[in-house]
Amino acid sequence: MAASCHDVDVPGKPTETGTALLEAATGAIQGFAPINQIHQHLCAFHFYGDDMTRQGFAPVIHIPHPPCAFHFYGDDMTRQVEAHHFCAHLNEDVRQCLVFDGPDAGARLIGVEYIVTEELFLTLPDEEKPLWHTHEFEVKGGVLFMPGVPGVVERRDLEQVAKTYGKTVHFWQVDRGDALPLGLPQIMMALTREGQLRQDLADCVEKKFSVSFEKERENRAYMSGPAHGIHPLANAAGKGLKTEIREVDLPAANTGARIFT
Repeated sequence: MAASCHDVDVPGKPTETGTALLEAATGAIQGFAPINQIHQHLCAFHFYGDDMTRQGFAPVIHIPHPPCAFHFYGDDMTRQVEAHHFCAHLNEDVRQCLVFDGPDAGARLIGVEYIVTEELFLTLPDEEKPLWHTHEFEVKGGVLFMPGVPGVVERRDLEQVAKTYGKTVHFWQVDRGDALPLGLPQIMMALTREGQLRQDLADCVEKKFSVSFEKERENRAYMSGPAHGIHPLANAAGKGLKTEIREVDLPAANTGARIFT
């Protein structure tokens, strides 16, 4: 298949054989009901809301394994969402995930997450780092899990996830009952310590998937996070993040066409 016209080399090492085999194993075990509802590949063009000259398009990807975790809104930790990630490796250092609100065929696509290794995260500009969150507590705390995957296989992958950083954007605020994806995209964050996860949400997920976060916490006690420790600018640097919109003058494309006529 032809590459994108905007083809850019993604930094990172080539996907290792062990990673590919692990993806094949989880792909054979887990269900992919939301992804299996995708039956069309549409090609189109988008331009940035503040710059018509920047245009692009993108395809749907193959997704090998879906972890379940929790996200909270960058400006309100009390608003927490069950998030099912259907992820694929671009290479050994970069994963990209479609985020649904459930594992079933009727699940809603609510966002996306990009996951990078510590090595790549450290190369990001300082102004970018606060948009990324850590996964160490989610993994070691037992609240990020792979439904239906045997523990020994799951832990093999999560040992690596615990060291990574993620950037998540949600488009559909299902927690407030929106029937459609309304409003601005929202930067989401992840749990970083005990006592943050709402007990009602924890109880619901543990019952639904027959898992024990406490037991998984014990099983994962040996795991470690980023080699250099959690970067102080990650996790919004300990502050809140809110997405806002403002009007700007739109640079017109060379065609001279009028915008929003």
